[in-house]
Amino acid sequence: MAVLDGYGVAIIGFLILSLGVGIMTSRLVKKSSKRYMIAGKSLPLFFIGTMLAAQSIDGNSSLGNAGLVYVFGFWAGAVLPIGLAICLFLTGLFYGKKLNKMAMLTLPDFYYRRFGKAPEGISSVLLMISFTILVAGNFAATGYILSSVLQIDLLWATLIGAVVVLVYTFAGGLFSSAYTDIFQIYLAIIAFWAAFLFFYGGYAGVDFATIIGATPTGYLDLSGLTDIGNGALINWAAIAALGFGDIVALDFMERVFAAKTPKTAQKGAFMGAGLTLLTVIPTSMLGIVALFLIPDITDPFLALPEIALNHVPFPIGAALLMGVLGASMSTANGGLLAISSVISRNLIQRDVLRGIMKKTGMEDKKLLKTTRIATIPMMVAAFILASQLPQPGIYLIVAFDIVFAGALAPLTLGLFWKKANMPAAMASLIVGTTLRLVLFFTIPVELAGLDTMIPPVVSFALFIGVALATQKKYPGEQRHGVVDYEPPEEDVVRGEDLKGYVPPVGGKLA
Repeated sequence: MAVLDGYGVAIIGFLILSLGVGIMTSRLVKKSSKRYMIAGKSLPLFFIGTMLAAQSIDGNSSLGNAGLVYVFGFWAGAVLPIGLAICLFLTGLFYGKKLNKMAMLTLPDFYYRRFGKAPEGISSVLLMISFTILVAGNFAATGYILSSVLQIDLLWATLIGAVVVLVYTFAGGLFSSAYTDIFQIYLAIIAFWAAFLFFYGGYAGVDFATIIGATPTGYLDLSGLTDIGNGALINWAAIAALGFGDIVALDFMERVFAAKTPKTAQKGAFMGAGLTLLTVIPTSMLGIVALFLIPDITDPFLALPEIALNHVPFPIGAALLMGVLGASMSTANGGLLAISSVISRNLIQRDVLRGIMKKTGMEDKKLLKTTRIATIPMMVAAFILASQLPQPGIYLIVAFDIVFAGALAPLTLGLFWKKANMPAAMASLIVGTTLRLVLFFTIPVELAGLDTMIPPVVSFALFIGVALATQKKYPGEQRHGVVDYEPPEEDVVRGEDLKGYVPPVGGKLA
């Protein structure tokens, strides 16, 4: 039975606010699929930077971070926000401007334009699997918060959070993310620091030096990055999977595409990286604090909720709970929208309609409707996974392990190497992903982490080798700028938006 104390009232109020703001943004969609998926490619820097930060500062990298620190040490959790910040920095440095110029709706659009239908289909499936796992991790995080505060079963708490996210994602698409992220993510950052500084300043009645002095050997030193026996391989693998693999992220790229100019996309990625780095110290150190205050906790993922409810003043505790909840919901919202967009745009519109039904496309209002409908089964899939294996934090690494293995090489070399071609993309996607799966079952426990780092190296090498070996039959061609989807007149992307990209013979610009 739910218990509504002050924390419960705050959390329910926060859910209602998020729901209300998200639903109101439906008016901004204006029956346009492009506005629903990427906000009409119209968003300024403040929105883009905030939204990218909101996707990286989630339930996995906050609640999951503290839980992993509690069990394995500082670096086991800190690698999550560090890896995500590296990813956003690299996105701004190398990928953001180029990809924004291409005026796409989804990331698999790139694989189609550059390599054709088969790589698009494979990348779509891999990214859908990856992001279903990511959304599941954030649903689980919302479940932990709501279960702790309302004192209800974790299953029902997870379902409540999932339904709230579904409703406002269904209504407003990326606009709902843009407007809810503003109060969700900045509240989270402030709350993380407020809670950490409360303990750091000794206001909890315990000197912070005492907390540090009681920390087990190996928890706070560099052995987590240098000693294989203390998880160094796994920690570096997590940094690599997030720092590089997360570049192939539907939700990050969704926001890159939504930026109104290429420079906005670039600066937004840098802004998101900076905001993400702000969370490394407070979220990770709260795991250390929890280890001191609650040494016998039954579930390490309850560390942050326990601190919020029982060890800090009410204003800080309520803000911390709402911060983790908002961070989780914002990423689940973005992930759910991204998966649904891929289903409607890259699988149904292109493959089902063109391949099976012999139709050339789907008119815009039907694409919008299909995308909205697709949010429902994908929410159900992520909820089932979250309810069966509630593992926030761990899910974040697993999600990007999948695409790091096979999908990063085609994206990177497709952007920067003229000889990149379809056979190379296919080989990289299939072999890299398969190798990752094989190593998952065969790598010795003491070498765990190498199973993450080996497949992408093989994938890049194979891509280059196959591309060079097949140039005569499949010469690398720059397909950038091809418009394969005709949007309604108000959403047409003009040729000047694709400046710098030359379409192949037969290709056309709107």
